[in-house]
Amino acid sequence: MLKAAGVSTVVASDFSPRRRALASTCGADTVVDPGEGSPFAALSGRGYATSMTAGALAGLAGMKKLRQLPVPWDATLRLLDTVGVTRPKRPVIFECVGVPGVIESIMTTAPIGSRVVVAGVCMEPDTIRPAVAINKELDLRFVVGYTPVEFHDTLRMLADGKVNASPLATGTVGLGGVETAFDELASPGEHAKIIIDPRLSGSAVSPTRTG
Repeated sequence: MLKAAGVSTVVASDFSPRRRALASTCGADTVVDPGEGSPFAALSGRGYATSMTAGALAGLAGMKKLRQLPVPWDATLRLLDTVGVTRPKRPVIFECVGVPGVIESIMTTAPIGSRVVVAGVCMEPDTIRPAVAINKELDLRFVVGYTPVEFHDTLRMLADGKVNASPLATGTVGLGGVETAFDELASPGEHAKIIIDPRLSGSAVSPTRTG
């Protein structure tokens, strides 16, 4: 969906080799095992500020250049703000895990000014340090559902072939196998999404055949 929306670089991070492979199939440009490396390392060289010191030094250097112009520096800066030149580069990070400690880990390692979209549903109390988000000026957003227009546009993209969701449907089961499906989904090694087909009998999950 991100690639279909025009995002140039998508980095996927997951401990599961199965899910990393699935991310590549679905269009991720880079996949990372967070146990071996940081997903943010794949974004090096893209102009993201990674420390308060670097950001402050860049600001001072910019002000020095502005003061050398033959026009008031504040008027120039306001114009640059209006047209978006001064808008900092920042990645958008989707937290899709829902495990305590993940949000804090992202806040600690994300570049300055990052937008963190929390889609993972954590069912336990969690702890974050607001000072980290304040000092890095992070944008923390929580999401839950979709609008009718989003459903409409997504169905249209599927129908037009702009998005291929078939790799996500890894299994099929009847109503009698719903409990089994949840048990299997608890482990990320095999399935991503299991389709419930009331026409099927039995409780075993069958691999989904596509094409």
